[in-house]
Amino acid sequence: MNISITVIIIIITCLVSFGGFGNQKLINDLIFYPPAVTQKKQWYRFFTCGLIHADIGHLIFNMLALYLFGDVVEKNFHALFGEKGKVLYLLLYILALLFCLLPTFSKHKNDYYYRSLGASGAVSAVIFASILFNPLVGIGLFFIPVYIAGFIFGILYLVISSWLDKKGGGNVNHSAHIFGALFGILFTLIACNVFSDYPVLKNFIDQIINADLKQIIQFGS
Repeated sequence: MNISITVIIIIITCLVSFGGFGNQKLINDLIFYPPAVTQKKQWYRFFTCGLIHADIGHLIFNMLALYLFGDVVEKNFHALFGEKGKVLYLLLYILALLFCLLPTFSKHKNDYYYRSLGASGAVSAVIFASILFNPLVGIGLFFIPVYIAGFIFGILYLVISSWLDKKGGGNVNHSAHIFGALFGILFTLIACNVFSDYPVLKNFIDQIINADLKQIIQFGS
């Protein structure tokens, strides 16, 4: 049986996250804690923090999004890059865990009160890679029966995340969402340019230019 990289990531993340729900020591060992990186060189925390989550709702939200969008990206990578697609897809996810937290690390590297956990930054990278391939795919707005084109969702996501990040407060690392999303776009553009002849940016723009209103916004039942 051929299990996708996406499903493997989800299984590993769920196993570690469930283990962490009742084990504070495990959380402390894996969580992104900037001073531990600054003073003890524990760089692994950039990656291990993506394996743990605050609660079951946090875990389900991230893994459901990864399942829905990761499958699309993984299949596109395989179609474009062949067997290298699996490696590139895994690199997209793993490197996103690092790059999405670099601004956070720069800001909080000596902040003893700051901690961050969850795979949201890497999941954002996968979502935006998917949008780059399929900018018109309909994305639902929570429980509202309205679906908007992926590129519109992406714009709103970045604008709202930027506003919330500047506003501050709360326990959500909006910076990781923003830079994870941007990394997903950049990585996909570079991968397509280096390993294939697929004009991903041109096709992205062409799809948007040729779209009609029904493809940009849809009302469900």
